[in-house]
Amino acid sequence: MTALTRHRPEPAPGGVFHHPALFYGTDEEYLAGVGGFIGEGAADGAPLLVAVPGPRLDLLRDTYRAQEGITWVDMRDAGRNPGRILSMLQEFADRAGDRAPAIVGEPIWVGRTPAETREATRHEALINLAFAHRHATILCPYDTALPGDVLTQARRTHPVVGDADAYRPSPEHTDAHEVARDCDTPLPEPDDPIVMPYGTEDLARVRDTTDQWAEAAGMSAQRRTDLLLAVTEATSNSVRHGGGRGTLRLWRTADALVAETSDGGRFTDPLVGRRRPDPFSPHGGRGVWMMHQLADLVEIRASAQGLVLRLHMAV
Repeated sequence: MTALTRHRPEPAPGGVFHHPALFYGTDEEYLAGVGGFIGEGAADGAPLLVAVPGPRLDLLRDTYRAQEGITWVDMRDAGRNPGRILSMLQEFADRAGDRAPAIVGEPIWVGRTPAETREATRHEALINLAFAHRHATILCPYDTALPGDVLTQARRTHPVVGDADAYRPSPEHTDAHEVARDCDTPLPEPDDPIVMPYGTEDLARVRDTTDQWAEAAGMSAQRRTDLLLAVTEATSNSVRHGGGRGTLRLWRTADALVAETSDGGRFTDPLVGRRRPDPFSPHGGRGVWMMHQLADLVEIRASAQGLVLRLHMAV
């Protein structure tokens, strides 16, 4: 195993949750920063989760092959939809019990669409809300070759930033709610979508029409099942919480099918659907969480007029 001596970033005074961004340019810098964090976490006996994209996962696993007790996750699978990542991190932290976990979380940035990049940025901001007052450290590595806007957002979403030499407070760190609001950009209008108004009595018809449309578009039977479950949750939410009625629009992009519901609902908690809901909670959130698990991307926009929810499913 390679000997690495990088120190973890120092906790903020009085704080219990640490969320630093590490900027790296080479494999050597990556191993120094991330590898050092892993090595020190292992030495301290911290529960360790390493969730990074495949090539980086291989690099770290090759280095720490002999280290036991590390949970390895390929972010290309677990983080395909950025809206799923937070619940995965929280579940790991919950399993740690009273011990403070050390987590490496590196979302996918390369090859993302603008919509996916916005949701990944939103995820990075919401970590600060979800883990506030919790004993944990989540280190987020950023390749300095990433687009400038991704690196700018990294400095906004992380209280502390650093490189192979040192960590320092980020002067650009911004309140998570403000970053999340900045991600609420207007959704582009589709060309010639199928439009279906619905109420309680129309849910079966909406589901059948969606299934036929997805099959005609070439979606596999397994993926159609996922799409129908997600659409059923979204339309049922409209009936239960969105004024009893809504409108479903369906269209195809170059590589995905998109289903959008709009209704008179409200959405005030940015963490709804991002964390695993309590099945016995009276406050709901189970439907949105399920949509995140089923879809490749979920976009939500709330306004004074109501709620718009878009589900993207790759074909």
